[in-house]
Amino acid sequence: MADKLHFDLVSPEKRVFAGEVDMVVVPGEDGDFGVLAGHAPFMSTIRSGAIAVHEGGSVTRTFIHGGFAEVTPDGLTILAEEAIALDSVNAESVSAELTKARETLSMARDDAERAEAEARVDKLEALLAALAH
Repeated sequence: MADKLHFDLVSPEKRVFAGEVDMVVVPGEDGDFGVLAGHAPFMSTIRSGAIAVHEGGSVTRTFIHGGFAEVTPDGLTILAEEAIALDSVNAESVSAELTKARETLSMARDDAERAEAEARVDKLEALLAALAH
């Protein structure tokens, strides 16, 4: 039996997942990377996107937004600003939210409003892209 990777996914609200898995694919700021047991230690910021947790032939996808990933000899820990199970997300609702966010962006009155609206649009676009895969 192959070695297992200990994986923790933590958001501000709760520990989303903790357990032994075969592999995790993470959307790093510099590109996606896969982590297996015995991976070399490193840290990476993450971009908004879906992580793919591989375990026993099945894959579970979770959308993460913001945060960082750390690989140590003990395993992989992702501290995400937000984590959403993709199987609980309705694409039509996200699409409607994205339309509203784009309208808000077009009506931004100053740089602060514009930056906030752009961040919301970017997050919702990443969520829709994750749902499409």
